[in-house]
Amino acid sequence: MKKIIYTQRVEIIESYGERRDCADQRIAKYIRECGYIPVPVPNIPDIVKEFVEEIKPDGIVLTGGNSLVKYGGNAPERDATDNLLIDIAVKREIPLYGFCRGMQSIFDYFGNELVRVSGHVAVMHDISGEEVSSQVNSYHNEACIELMTTELTVLMKSKDGVIEKIKHKKLPIVGTMWHPERYTHIRNCDLELLKKIVEGEKNI
Repeated sequence: MKKIIYTQRVEIIESYGERRDCADQRIAKYIRECGYIPVPVPNIPDIVKEFVEEIKPDGIVLTGGNSLVKYGGNAPERDATDNLLIDIAVKREIPLYGFCRGMQSIFDYFGNELVRVSGHVAVMHDISGEEVSSQVNSYHNEACIELMTTELTVLMKSKDGVIEKIKHKKLPIVGTMWHPERYTHIRNCDLELLKKIVEGEKNI
């Protein structure tokens, strides 16, 4: 069975002096429901390098939570971990899926800027584009409105111009701004999306 490593958010517990890595249990359930073994990684880049060498993951999932530091976030170790994993995915052509903050990390890695947006937290909204129009969840304050790179392709946008889904033109890298795990029942389209990315299908 293929192994998928996934990132975790950083929770800062001031009273204990702790910086904790944690993830919604639904993320592991989502990956497992796709037929893969979910393996969480810590936000410690040196250890993540060892993880990759020892586990040899078949795919990478960059999850939500924590704004990037340049946009007001307070978890630089998470930025470093995401950046490292994208770099590894690019160099080794490992399938990678990033959602919400994970997609923001993909934008940042390829030189795109994020802007502050409103009306995108804890709401459902319509998206349209190259694929069938649909309604998705939204839990973010930063977003990308216009690509500044030719390496990525925009697949879907919301009505107010926020880019909601992208893919790399050559590599198996895909991003969505919605959370696939935050539906009462995981949608078939989100299960199929991760499977297509990991299995290397071109029609995404």
